[in-house]
Amino acid sequence: MKTFPLKVSTPDGLKFDGEAERIVVRGALGDLAILAGHIPMMTTIRAGTCRVVDAEGETHTGRTDGGILTVGKGSAIALLGTWEIE
Repeated sequence: MKTFPLKVSTPDGLKFDGEAERIVVRGALGDLAILAGHIPMMTTIRAGTCRVVDAEGETHTGRTDGGILTVGKGSAIALLGTWEIE
């Protein structure tokens, strides 16, 4: 599966920085998944579960109190208030 560079950051520091197959979050209008090649966009992230599947297929799951997701041309950044690994 294709991957893309993803950074997940909180005020406590960088929580994920690497190649990801997808990130799944609860956006402003409901749950969404970002995959490689997604169109550029920006959305708020609502409180809930944030899942990242890395290039090796390992899933990193955590609870967040919300934040912002920015998807650029070929990469994405999630700025979260918290990300407590489950």
